[in-house]
Amino acid sequence: MDKAQYDNYLTILKGELVPAMGCTEPIAIAFAAAKARAVLGRMPEKIVVSCSGNIIKNVKGVIVPNSGGQKGVEAAAVLGALAGDATLELEVISRVSEEEIAGAKALCEAGICSCRLAEGEENLFIRAELSAGDETAVVEVRNKHSHIQRIEKNGIVIFEQAGVSTQAFGDKSKLNIRDILEFADAVELKDVSGIIARQIQFNSAISEEGLTNKWGAQVGRMFASLGNNDVRTRARAAAAAGSDARMNGCALPVVINSGSGNQGITCTMPVVVYAKELGVSEERLYRALVVANLLSLHQKRYIGNLSAYCGAVSAGAAAACGIAYLLHGADYDIIGKTLVNSLGNVGGIVCDGAKASCAAKISTAVDAGIMGYEMAKQNLFFPFGEGLVEKDYEQTVQNIGRMGCCGMRSTDVEILNIMIGN
Repeated sequence: MDKAQYDNYLTILKGELVPAMGCTEPIAIAFAAAKARAVLGRMPEKIVVSCSGNIIKNVKGVIVPNSGGQKGVEAAAVLGALAGDATLELEVISRVSEEEIAGAKALCEAGICSCRLAEGEENLFIRAELSAGDETAVVEVRNKHSHIQRIEKNGIVIFEQAGVSTQAFGDKSKLNIRDILEFADAVELKDVSGIIARQIQFNSAISEEGLTNKWGAQVGRMFASLGNNDVRTRARAAAAAGSDARMNGCALPVVINSGSGNQGITCTMPVVVYAKELGVSEERLYRALVVANLLSLHQKRYIGNLSAYCGAVSAGAAAACGIAYLLHGADYDIIGKTLVNSLGNVGGIVCDGAKASCAAKISTAVDAGIMGYEMAKQNLFFPFGEGLVEKDYEQTVQNIGRMGCCGMRSTDVEILNIMIGN
């Protein structure tokens, strides 16, 4: 494989598969507030957080970890400002004491923080403005949950940078199915083993937590209790259970994909379950997870990190491709048909915010992905030219991305308006 492409794919994996604690949208708000507090140099008397609609949508219904069960922008911002450590980035509120939780609750109840809808901004935008006396500090996060683009102190810009650096995070425009499969076969295990091992460890732990204890709507526990014990059901249960725990305040970290912990869990757990069932080697599992992660990122680059399109669909399809790799290796047609069959089935499930029902959507997406793979094994696939399935595998991925990014833009606005009561 071309060395530049090889290195680019490694950079993408290293930049994207990072740990995060809790739903990444409230965590990004806590991160911005914690950084602004550090710039301000003291506890603020007032906090104003301006967010894009997609951020507000994904914060409204999810419990902020280490918050004592609180939800919402204000809870995340106040906890980040009071007790966050911005150097930990997406694990910013992982070291919070009981006293700090109580203090953050009291400050929220006192009305120290307010939230505003930032209109006309891109889908991932957070502006945290903190003030104390005559002093102010502003931090803006854009494009990526931990990407600070602008910092101001007392009205003066002290830091500013452009968009997300391809040098730091890789050039996703170079992703394509053939090269992803070639990379998965060619990659030196020492180059990816640390990243993938951490993903398996973290995401398996939160999945087990969701299977063991009663989090949220208990979608994963419900599937596990059905008694079927077949591998397909166990794969759905394992993925859903991680989301059950994560969406409902579990403080265990996950390794994310496309800026999403749910998508990271969805990419990982079905492949891990099938690998155990099949008794494949650790090396084979790691290579399969390289496929799943990069194919999920490939799909999401057309859609964007946040939209009205449920990211579990792309992650579930990618996980099924990882399962296909376990048995068939880098078979381009098996992988391509698995993608087409999955996306042609459940492409278009809406995202109406992060919350307990995400676990059910993950289960549905994983099941659709596995069905797509079972069809592909028998050389069954939805014909090109029907609906969004057109021309070839890459074109179908692009069509789904266009629908999710552009076609569902007005849907996104209506969902937000419904959620905020407009």
